[in-house]
Amino acid sequence: MIAGQVLVVEDEPSIRESVAYALRTEGIDPIVVATVGEARAALAGAAISLLVLDVGLPDGNGFDFCREIRSGFSGPVLFLTARSSEVDRIVGLEIGGGDYVTKPFSPRELTARIRNLLRMTSGPTASPPVPESSVERKGLQVNEETAGVCLNGVGITVSASEFRLLSVLLSRPGRVYTRDQLMEGAWADPGSSLDRTIDSHIKNLRAKFRRVAPELEVIRTHRGLGYSLTEVAVGRSS
Repeated sequence: MIAGQVLVVEDEPSIRESVAYALRTEGIDPIVVATVGEARAALAGAAISLLVLDVGLPDGNGFDFCREIRSGFSGPVLFLTARSSEVDRIVGLEIGGGDYVTKPFSPRELTARIRNLLRMTSGPTASPPVPESSVERKGLQVNEETAGVCLNGVGITVSASEFRLLSVLLSRPGRVYTRDQLMEGAWADPGSSLDRTIDSHIKNLRAKFRRVAPELEVIRTHRGLGYSLTEVAVGRSS
């Protein structure tokens, strides 16, 4: 079993049951609810590691609920939705979603994505360990084995996509990567991602870094070109 539980918020009974069954067969303990109100109560009363959140709920919108809880819940959020437009995917990423699955979907694939998110995040309060095998720079530490990220000694929870993107940038600090190069390096299927998806992940990473070290510019924008990891952030002179 994982530490904590997975909270599934889905109003369609057949989907709730199939998701819960798939999770239990993989050794993941779910709490399954149908409304925003029930989800609030579950978050207040249990240790939740990950939230699977339907966007269209009878008493509210999943995007709005994610915004509401973000000040107190820093675990990964995976959105379930019948919407597949680019705008909805971007909104989900910009408010902190770690993944986005459109209906209909395979419960086994959903479970695999949940496991991936749990593997790539260290939990809401834990600081990721950074042993000798990690890539370590002044101020910024990334562990390729545990997917741990630290800035100035403070653990930062990142999504799987954010971690892969950061790993590409960290492989050559100071190099400017185009959006296409970042998609090629960070996604197994680059064609499934969009330019604005890269921008959303960069925005999320910057927000997380600024909460720890507001004075430090970790990722630099090169207008018309792409992004780079600043050499200042990794302890080299610019």
